[in-house]
Amino acid sequence: MIRALQGLLRALFMRAEALFNGAFGDRLNPLYHLGAITFFLFWVIAGSGLYLYAFFETGVGAAYASVEALTGRQWFAGGILRSVHRYASDAMVLTMLLHLLRHFAFDRFRAFRWFSWVTGVALVWGVYVSGINGYMLPWDRLAQFVIVASFEWLDWLPSFGGTLMRNFIYPSSVNDRFFSLLSFIHIGLPLVVLLLMFVHVQRVPKARTNPPRAIMLSLGATLLALALVRPALSQGGAADLGVVVAQLDLDWFLLALLPLLYLWPLGQVWALVAGATALLAALPWLPPARRRAPQGEFHMTLHPSTQPVTLRRGETLLDAGLRQGLALPYECRSGGCGVCLCTVLHGRVDPGIYQRSALPDALRAQGKALMCCATALSDLDIEVEAGAGGVAPRPAVPVREAEVERLELLAPDMMRVTLALPRGETIGFAAGQYINILLEDGQRRAFSFANPPQQRERIELHVRHIPGGRFTGAVFTRMKPGDRLRFEGPLGSFTLSESTHPILFVAGATGFAPVKSIVEDAFARGVTRPMWLYWGVRRRADLYAQALAEQWQREHANFRFVPVLSEPAVQDAWTGRTGLVHEAMLADFSDLRAHEIYVCGSVRMVEAAVPAFLAHGLDEGACFSDAFLPAAAPPPASR
Repeated sequence: MIRALQGLLRALFMRAEALFNGAFGDRLNPLYHLGAITFFLFWVIAGSGLYLYAFFETGVGAAYASVEALTGRQWFAGGILRSVHRYASDAMVLTMLLHLLRHFAFDRFRAFRWFSWVTGVALVWGVYVSGINGYMLPWDRLAQFVIVASFEWLDWLPSFGGTLMRNFIYPSSVNDRFFSLLSFIHIGLPLVVLLLMFVHVQRVPKARTNPPRAIMLSLGATLLALALVRPALSQGGAADLGVVVAQLDLDWFLLALLPLLYLWPLGQVWALVAGATALLAALPWLPPARRRAPQGEFHMTLHPSTQPVTLRRGETLLDAGLRQGLALPYECRSGGCGVCLCTVLHGRVDPGIYQRSALPDALRAQGKALMCCATALSDLDIEVEAGAGGVAPRPAVPVREAEVERLELLAPDMMRVTLALPRGETIGFAAGQYINILLEDGQRRAFSFANPPQQRERIELHVRHIPGGRFTGAVFTRMKPGDRLRFEGPLGSFTLSESTHPILFVAGATGFAPVKSIVEDAFARGVTRPMWLYWGVRRRADLYAQALAEQWQREHANFRFVPVLSEPAVQDAWTGRTGLVHEAMLADFSDLRAHEIYVCGSVRMVEAAVPAFLAHGLDEGACFSDAFLPAAAPPPASR
């Protein structure tokens, strides 16, 4: 039920946001600034309210007369501001409810967001009570109805037991002290609302409390136009407790609940309000979630920085970066503008929900994501252009040079490239990390260290030939010993954790390279944890280091090697395991509790394997993945 409702609301919001983007542009789309607009409307209400209060008389006999004097004798200020005050209050209710509804639709109220959601629910009632209280002050017939209905409803509670309504049996029962109390409440409640609004946004990194100036000017002009076309006036003359109010023009934004008090038993209205409030407050902990959120924390490295950023469960990449002080480009924070576009170099993300105009399918296929929508499904390395969209330059990873020392063909489409650092230089790295080879025009190609960190004078890379690939094509056709390459690194966090759990490595194709580095480092450090390596390739010739893996198995009692072919040829004469590599592993390990898994391969392989592992009991915090995406081949030249 909740999922279906969320799906319907998401579709409606996405359609409306696309229409508004077409009409106003993504920067001025009001649906992307609902929270900030609500703040702005509060200040309009507060400013106009302070002016009105300066001329308002709190006595029973003077309240109505002072409001009428404001409206009639000060039409140039008092009358317009009274109308602006009323319409801004209605607009605040509308934007506040839309803001709440949008976060519900997009499932942005769970995990660490529960605090903002629950304080938001409290804000809803704070605004409603403040608005209802405001309608009591003019002491016209509408105020009479609001006061009597509200106090009858409150009197139903056992704690009052009918004592409140005794104040409204006779006109003489209402005195000046009562109006002073109402006025005090109307000042105190908005102050509490304001405090709660600032508490509400404390866990939202870089929360904007002011919408763009164009939106503020447009809203101000709209409120003034409404004040002129349909001014807010007192209804039915001064209040008279001796006469029952028969007909009124209600403000359905703030007073929609009051007619129910005369249609339903008062206890049922209380049950409706209490039940709805409890349901809203409990939503962050109610199933079902829109998608299975990973447990625990992940880490993200923002290229070219090497400082890891902690990602909380369900937190967008943008929120995580902003929360930890990074200067990142963003605008709408809702997947509509594309300003926060990034490249996922390593790892997996849930791209979230966004407008296709902001992230076309072609860009997503190239590993692009929107930081404001994407959430991590593994440790990540992402790249954002320094200086783009206002992002401040980050500390650069050192750019170094190395010389091609050796090229060794391991298979028809696999080359081992050994790079030698300048004499006397070494490179420190963790097993499982990678470097970026820098091309002449600044483009980067990522390759994992295949050697263990104990070998610090050289870098071993496993380069698979990609048809049409710019760098890999050069490796197989033009590169020769003595050539010099520029690179940056080390980067990445696909490294072995320190625990006692048995280790399962699942590698696809050249995903063997970082696993080789990790395994050889583990042997060198004396790690005795049981290790299994499942290496999946298409054909037998693709097992370019099968002899090495079998040697590890012979020499180390805690290591086992299982090769898996997905499409063995007849000439392979293969008698070993076949099929998908992760399915072969699951056939041997049906219960993955108390295991750690390191999976490295193509995006498609990782996206298929990880959910299957989780379904077999693997804890999300024990699943480490490194997904790679080959650089797109250049488009064919036009003829």
